[in-house]
Amino acid sequence: MRFLIRVGALVLTVVLLCNVPVYAGALEAPATFADFGVQATATLLDVYYNGQGYWRYCDQHACATSNTDWGVDSATDALYMRWTQTHDPQIQTVMSRLLATAPHYPAPCTNAGCPSWSDTPEWDAVTLMREYAVTRDPRALALAQAAFDFVEQSRVFRLGACPVVPFQLPQPSTNNVKTLETLANAVKAALLLYQATHEPRFLASALAGYADARKYFLDPQVSLYSVHVIDDGSSCTQVPHRFFASVNGDMIWSGITLWRITGGQHFQSEALATAAAVDTQLSDARGVFADVQGENDVVEPLVEAMYDLAVQERQPFAAAWIERNAAAAVSSRAADGSFSRFFDGPSQAASTIWESNGGLALEIAAAQLDPSGTVPLRDQWSADRVVGAPITALPATFSIDGSGVALIGSIGRRWAGNHLRVFIDGVETFDRTGLWENQSMPDDDPVLFAWCWPTAGRHTIRLEPSDSHAAAGLLHLEAVAIP
Repeated sequence: MRFLIRVGALVLTVVLLCNVPVYAGALEAPATFADFGVQATATLLDVYYNGQGYWRYCDQHACATSNTDWGVDSATDALYMRWTQTHDPQIQTVMSRLLATAPHYPAPCTNAGCPSWSDTPEWDAVTLMREYAVTRDPRALALAQAAFDFVEQSRVFRLGACPVVPFQLPQPSTNNVKTLETLANAVKAALLLYQATHEPRFLASALAGYADARKYFLDPQVSLYSVHVIDDGSSCTQVPHRFFASVNGDMIWSGITLWRITGGQHFQSEALATAAAVDTQLSDARGVFADVQGENDVVEPLVEAMYDLAVQERQPFAAAWIERNAAAAVSSRAADGSFSRFFDGPSQAASTIWESNGGLALEIAAAQLDPSGTVPLRDQWSADRVVGAPITALPATFSIDGSGVALIGSIGRRWAGNHLRVFIDGVETFDRTGLWENQSMPDDDPVLFAWCWPTAGRHTIRLEPSDSHAAAGLLHLEAVAIP
């Protein structure tokens, strides 16, 4: 049976035995990574794909559909990864149908009233190039180039104190955020376009964009990229330690690709350093990746980059990262094959494509790397005891005796502008984005946080508001044990 219970707007604090893998599907014997790869592909095609050239936003038949932007693009990209392994004609058919409904970008914006954010066309450009690789349809190449040029040749994004970095929103705007989601995807799209066309302008754009990304978004002390820069018109300030999986994955992939194209050894060294930092700094105590975000991040690009390092560069740590995370993610897999965001957490009643894409991509990648590797299927996670009293104010502290903890439920849509900081045994998570809930997250008790240790012990978790305004009553939490 499903592990979660519906509690509306509550936050549930659950002590879990994380060293027991969980599988909520129908298999009765130990399954191989090859099995999970097949099942992940089936989930993409039967649960999230609607059969008519669009992806569902969630794993329910009635969910809204789309074929543009980062959530659904990540599903297409995961399907592309599977196609590189199998060359399945069914996938080629689906890609052709996705191409038929793909967005058509007009001429670049030159004035106010631009109808798109800057990152959306760049996400789409990358995915259109994946569709081109499968279908070899020249329309895909033309659409990808139009999406790329829509931003790169626009006059409403590259402004401010650091104009080489596009604003996320067309200007003028009261929003002063610049995101690496735009720039990193632009670099990746340019490289894919260069590989297909050999036009020098695409390689020049990729080289310049890569250098700009490192200048403005690379953390000064660790080889990871923060996702946001604030441009107030006079200076550009990096938002520290906001390490999205997507942009770090893109920068790893692009660094390795630039090394292959140019022979510049520093590109390879930089990519490997970022991948190693992801492995060591952005994981829980069991070494499983912990995506401390809302649904504004997707993990597929990171899996794609690690997969490339494992297969093409034969990097053992990258292969180990994929296989370790794929094995752990079985615990977050629901009966329909969808995944929750946290690979070391439980499954949930409903999952969006933003949450599921990482787990689906992991199983597809592991199926190629270690097809005969087995993942033992055991009982579901077992709750240990009630933890603490209802949480009605922040900061809040509770202790557990166990090998892991998960926060499940809702912290309220109002928290889209504020974050909950998480401290584990007195140390804040390395990625300081914190917990928050944006509009696309499911209402049915999403897993907001999960953290596991290799063995059981006593641990203290502390939640703090991101600012004093948040502490003044914007949030109401209740801690409820799962019996």
